[in-house]
Parts: sequence; structure tokens; C-alpha cells
Amino acid sequence: MNKVNITIDGIKLYVPENYTILQAAKEVNINIPTLCFLKDVNEIGCCRMCVVEVKGSKALQAACVHPVKEGMEVLTHTPKVVEARKVNLELILSNHNASCQTCSRSWMDCELQSLANKLSVKAIRFEGDKKKLPMDEGVSIVRDPNKCILCRRCVSACKNIQSVSVIDTMNRGFDTVVGSAFGRKLDETPCSNCGQCINVCPVAALHEKDDSDRVLAAINDPEMHVVVQTAPAVRAALGEEFFMPIGTPVTGKMVTALRMLGFDKVFDTDTGADLTIMEETTELIDRVRGGGKLPLITSCSPGWIKFCEHNFPDLLDNLSSCKSPHQMFGAVLKSYYAEQQGIDPDKIFTVSIMPCTAKKFESKRPEMQVDGRPDVDVVLTTRELGKMIYDMGIDFPSLGDSDFDNPFGEASGAGVIFGTTGGVMEAALRTAADLLSGTSADNFEYEEVRGLEGIKIANIEIGNVKLRAAVAHGLGNARKLMEAIRAGEEFHFVEIMACPGGCINGGGQPLQPADQRNWIDLKAERAKALYSEDRKMFIRKSHNNPAVKKLYKEYLGMAGGKQAHKLLHTHYAPRQNYDK
Repeated sequence: MNKVNITIDGIKLYVPENYTILQAAKEVNINIPTLCFLKDVNEIGCCRMCVVEVKGSKALQAACVHPVKEGMEVLTHTPKVVEARKVNLELILSNHNASCQTCSRSWMDCELQSLANKLSVKAIRFEGDKKKLPMDEGVSIVRDPNKCILCRRCVSACKNIQSVSVIDTMNRGFDTVVGSAFGRKLDETPCSNCGQCINVCPVAALHEKDDSDRVLAAINDPEMHVVVQTAPAVRAALGEEFFMPIGTPVTGKMVTALRMLGFDKVFDTDTGADLTIMEETTELIDRVRGGGKLPLITSCSPGWIKFCEHNFPDLLDNLSSCKSPHQMFGAVLKSYYAEQQGIDPDKIFTVSIMPCTAKKFESKRPEMQVDGRPDVDVVLTTRELGKMIYDMGIDFPSLGDSDFDNPFGEASGAGVIFGTTGGVMEAALRTAADLLSGTSADNFEYEEVRGLEGIKIANIEIGNVKLRAAVAHGLGNARKLMEAIRAGEEFHFVEIMACPGGCINGGGQPLQPADQRNWIDLKAERAKALYSEDRKMFIRKSHNNPAVKKLYKEYLGMAGGKQAHKLLHTHYAPRQNYDK
């Protein structure tokens, strides 16, 4: 690639010609503030916080979109630049609903507040009219248009990354708002509830529906036996809520904290993941050998499921009938576990700690219950758990490690890697290889389905069975893959995760500001934590999990059998564009 010579604040640089001024400045650690900018997501220069002086140009230029060119001279912190940034920020603040004391983002992660501190904005010289628009409170996502600063990051994530496109800017001038067509609530649109809009919002205009009070009420109810389970991706990110390095595994500390919060039992959703692999792999083998509907497409991601119901109803028969791991585990807790412990299942309150906002919607689906009881009573995100721990005054980084409770204290490494893209596929292949060959395969790390490429295609040979597999993460990539399948491209097995990177980057994971998201690959760092845990596990295949073996022997019978189908399987149906 060709390079050019430029000068920034007197520092001479030789950078690729496709760089922007912002990228070039980053090379020498010159910090240019941004607000609307998100690398590869939202690069439109609308907030004007990153303006700089370019020699020869009369107007200030937005560094995030202005390309470098040979001989360019840039000044990033002149009095003119600093004053322009302050004016722009004060104008944004002038009509912002700044209820900071009660705002969900003010406790540590409001980018607007942080920017005001960095620019030393001590007073606002302008007074605008405050918006008084109705809140949109859904089952998973809450949208507060009064706090929206029109950065459009959520619009770009929903449209350009996820291809869902249920929100956009409407009206003009001061009346501009971000919302859904015809003023509909998000729950009345084809929103997948993935929560990627929340992850990129710099303020609290978008956040998850907070259900922590329901959980605390259950914990404080002496009549209820409150059981919590934690998804694998949570352990790879929870530490970030307490300023620990990105990608730090905190499994043991997390279990200790959950006990301190008052949960009666702390279980690992990896057990549910191992159950999912037993059922899903059986389903795959049956379809391949029996001439069933192919490809079999994974059903672990509720955001993906809802997206499929809206956009690919003709391919719903390709979805695995398996519930997601935490729903399976919830059903087991209110049946097998209740019987084993002699507890009335109506007195068991199940809580799932998930990296995902769509799980909140999933737990409310009528399909996710057995004998009239919901499998999971409440879903909390990683962020909600972090806030509960913080509010209880627990010093999380200093906690010691604890183990998960029995009778589900052990899980497999295959269950752990469910949290990253390609993990479900790899876990299923580990079990399929052994079941199809009748032996225990020594080589069970399937590198070809790992990685962060948007769509990965692999040809897997297990004995005399050849499988063509595909993995997609992010709903934009899912759409491309599904359109190829609809057009006739043949696969045997397909894994799809709604969120880019999979659950490690779910809509309920810890929020990171743009200056972290732009230059650090959160997905890669969090994935490393899960693969490192997998490598340390004594059991690395789902079908070798002793707790799962015992469960099938004592209660479920055979994988794919009648009892397993009652508890662990479900069905899906087409949705119209504006069905809930």
C-alpha cells in the first residue's frame, strides 16, 4: 500500500494513504476526542468533536473522516480547535436530559460525561429546550429518546452491522429524533433484541430492562429457593465492570460474589451447553443419516431465532428444535433437581446471568415452559450482575475463588467455548466425532471453525462421513449466509450467533467507551479467556460430563428421547413484520 508524509503537531509521520487524520494521530498517541465515531461502524463526522486545523483549509476538519494526503500539516489542539470542541459539546449538552444522579450510565461509563470532564466544560453557555418524549420500555430494551444525543451510532449498528434496520433518524432540524417507523415501540418491530444498539450508545438513551429488583425480592423471600446459573461468556467479561483487564477470566470470583449476594445454589450454564450438544448432535446425526432437513442450524442464540422468524420463515424447519442452554438447564432445575432435592418446583426461582439482552425476551416466550412453569424466571445481564455486586459493597477484584455447586459442579471445556463464535460448532463436532466413530478422538480442536471472519466455511471429515459446515456471527453475516442457503448452497451443519463475535460481545456485556472499542478487539480478547479455560479443563467433550451422564441415566433416558423432548426441545413459528 502506498504511504504519504504528513505532520501532526510538529511530528512527522509516514502513514498509509487510506488513513484518516484520526488514525494517523493514533499512531503517535495523540488523543483527538470523538463522540459519534465508531471504527468500521459509524464514520460520519456528525458530532464535530474531533475537529482539527489543516494548513491551507479555511474550515476546521473532522479528523475521523478527513483523509490524509502527501505533505498535509495538522494541528490538533490550537485555541481555535479547543474552543470549537467546547462549543460543540455545550450545544449537545444544552438540550440533553442531564439527570446524572439517577442515570444508569453515570456510575462509571457515560461517554458524554467523560468528554465534558476531559474538555473542562465547567458551565454551559447555551440553554436549549429539553425534550419531553415518551419512553419506550420493552421486555429486553429500554429506549429513552430524551437522553439521545443523535450520534447515530445505534442506527449504524442496527442497519450496517446487524442489517435489522428497525431504528433510524426521523424529522429534521431540532425535531430530529432516533426512532422506529410510524412511532412504533421496539417490541412492535422486527427488532431481534440483540442489544448491539446498547453496546454502542455513548449515553443512557438505550439500556436493558433492569430486572435486578425482582431477583433481590426472590432472594429475600424465605419461601423461595433461588438458583442462579451463569453463561460462559460472563466469566470472560465480568471483571471489566471492576476495571480488571479486558479478557480476564473471573469464574471463581464470580461464584464467590453470587454466594455473597444470597443465592441458594450457583450453577454453571456450561452444564446446559453440554446437554445442548447431546441433543443437537443426536439431531444432526439423525438428519444426516436419515435424510432429514438439512442444513441443521443451531438454535442457541435467541436474537438469531427471532431474526429468522421474521426474515427467513421458509427455513424455520432447518432450525434445531433444541432450546438454548440456559432454558434447557432451567427446565432440568425445575424437574430433575427439584425431585432430587425434594423441593416443590413452584418454590424454585431460576435466574440466568447472561451476556445477552435477547435472553430476556426468550425467557418470556410461551414456548419456553414445561407444565405451565417458565424454565427461567428472570434473566440478568452481565452488567446488571456487576451493578448488583457494586451496590452490595463487594470488593470484587479482592475476592477468593469458589467452585460451582453440586450436583452440577462439573462441566466440559466444550461447554465453555459456547460463548464465542464457532464454539457451538466445535463442541458439537467433538461429540459427533466420538459418536460416529465409536472411539475417543485424540484430535478434537477444530481450528477451521474458529476466528472472527464474518462467515467461515469448513469441510469436516469424520470417519466415512463428510460434513460441509458454516459459521456466521452478526446478523448481517447471518443474512448473507441464509440467502445463500435459500438460493441452494448446500451445507450439513450451520452455526449462527446474533452478535458479532458471539456471546462474548453480547448486548448485555460490559460497556466499553469508543476509545477502547475503536482500537482494541474486545471480541478477540474475551475469546482468549474462554479458550484458555477450555484448555485447562480435564473434561473437554460434552458427552464425557459425568453430571450429564447421570442425568440421562437417572431421568432423561436416551438423547432425543421422549422425556428429553418434553424438557429440552421446543418449536418456532413465522412472525409478521410487526408481530411481537
